[in-house]
Amino acid sequence: MTYSNEAKTTMLGVSPDTLETHGAVSEPTVREMANGALQQAGADYAIAVSGIAGPGGGSDEKPVGTVWFGFASVAGETVAIHRLFRGDRDEVRKQAVIFALQTLCEGFAEK
Repeated sequence: MTYSNEAKTTMLGVSPDTLETHGAVSEPTVREMANGALQQAGADYAIAVSGIAGPGGGSDEKPVGTVWFGFASVAGETVAIHRLFRGDRDEVRKQAVIFALQTLCEGFAEK
């Protein structure tokens, strides 16, 4: 888990320019996070999740419930998917976990 932008750059290799340009909750960031996690773990698959669960932190462009998912595989496939969930912080987080695991199990198929 890498909550801070500093951890995203040092642990997962996310470019500071990506974070500066697109923010932590974005397609480019989760793609870089997933690929970095895959390399660091030496795993076959990696999932990256970055979102705004609330209750604060949202904006017009990225409201509370906005979540970006990144999926990477050792075969070289990287997929990013955006979802907007409703509910309180716990509900958004729960929905995000369920979506991430279901998508991984289904082979990254776009929902």
